[in-house]
Amino acid sequence: MRIVVAPDSFKGTATAASVAQAVRDGWLSERPDDDVVLVPMADGGEGTLDAFATAVPGAVRVPVTVTGPAGEPVDTHWLRLPDGRAVVELAATSGLPLLTELLPDTATSRGFGEAIAAALDAGATGLVLGIGGSASTDGGRPVLEALGFDGDRGSLRALPPLGVTVLTDVTSPLLGPTGAAAVFGPQKGIAPSRVAGVDEQLAAWAARFPSVDPATPGAGAAGGVGFGLLAWGATLARGADGVAEVLGLADRLDGADVVISGEGRYDGQSAAGKVPSVVRSLTATHAPGARSMLVAGAIEASLDDYAAAASLTVLATQTTGEPSDALADPLRFAAIAGQRLARLA
Repeated sequence: MRIVVAPDSFKGTATAASVAQAVRDGWLSERPDDDVVLVPMADGGEGTLDAFATAVPGAVRVPVTVTGPAGEPVDTHWLRLPDGRAVVELAATSGLPLLTELLPDTATSRGFGEAIAAALDAGATGLVLGIGGSASTDGGRPVLEALGFDGDRGSLRALPPLGVTVLTDVTSPLLGPTGAAAVFGPQKGIAPSRVAGVDEQLAAWAARFPSVDPATPGAGAAGGVGFGLLAWGATLARGADGVAEVLGLADRLDGADVVISGEGRYDGQSAAGKVPSVVRSLTATHAPGARSMLVAGAIEASLDDYAAAASLTVLATQTTGEPSDALADPLRFAAIAGQRLARLA
C-alpha cells in the first residue's frame, strides 16, 4: 500500500517533519512493507522552511547571519530548492520566539529582508516567503529598506524571474479594527491604549504607496509585512494552499491508498483552509479512492470526512493515565497513532 503522511506542525510542541516521521515509524512497525511517503505541510508560519526541507529532495539549507528582531545578529538559514527558488521564513529571522522580551516599539523585521536579499544575491530565481510568527508591527518598511528602498519605490530590487509568492494564513487588512495593530499588536506588547497610534503610523506608511490597497486580505499579516511585500510586487497566497502547490502535493497523492493529515488541535476552524482541510480536499480530487485519516493532539470537531482518526490526548490517557503527556511527549504518541491507524488499513 502507498501511504502519504502530510500533517501540519503541532504548534509549540512538534514540527510537521517530526510528526510525519513519528507517524511513519509507527505505521511501519505494524506494516513494514508499505510505501510511506512524507510530505510535511505548513501554513506559512514557523516550520514552513523545515517542511520544505523534508518534503523536497535536493533542497539545501544556506546559512546566513541577519539582524534579529531585537537588533542583535541572528544565525539562521534560507532554503535553496532544486528549481532555483528560495524559501525564506520570517519566523526564523524576525520571529517572536527570537525575543527574550516583547519589544513593541523597537522590534524589527529587517532581518527577513536581509535574508531575502542574501537569497537573491545567491542567484535565487524565485522566492517563497512564509510570514507567520512576526515580532514587530512595522508595516514591513525595514524589509523593503533591506531590499534597497530609500523613499522611492523605484529604488527597490527587481523581483526575481519566477516571482515572489507570500504564504500566510492571515486575511486581516493592514488598518482598522481588524488590522495588524488591533488584532495582533497586543500579543507583541502594544498596549490597548496605543493601538490607535500605531494604526495611524501604519496608515501614514501605506499612503506612500497609493496604488497598493491596504484593505487587501493579508496586508496586515506579520505586522504589515504583507503590505510591504505587496508594495514590492509580491503575490499573497493562502498559506496551506500555497504550500501544497509549491510542494506538488496533488502529484504526490497519485496512487495513494491512505492519506494521513493532522494538526495540534482539530476543531471547528480546521475546515477554514487549514492544513487538514486542504489535504482532504486535494485527496478527494486527486486520490478519490484513498482513505483519509487524521492525527491530532486534540479532536474537538466532527470526523465525518475521515475513515479513522487518532487523538494524542486520548492515546496518552489510555497509555499513561495522564492526558498532559500528549503535550510533554507528542512524538511518542504520534508513533502510537501511526501504529493504531495502520491496524485499521
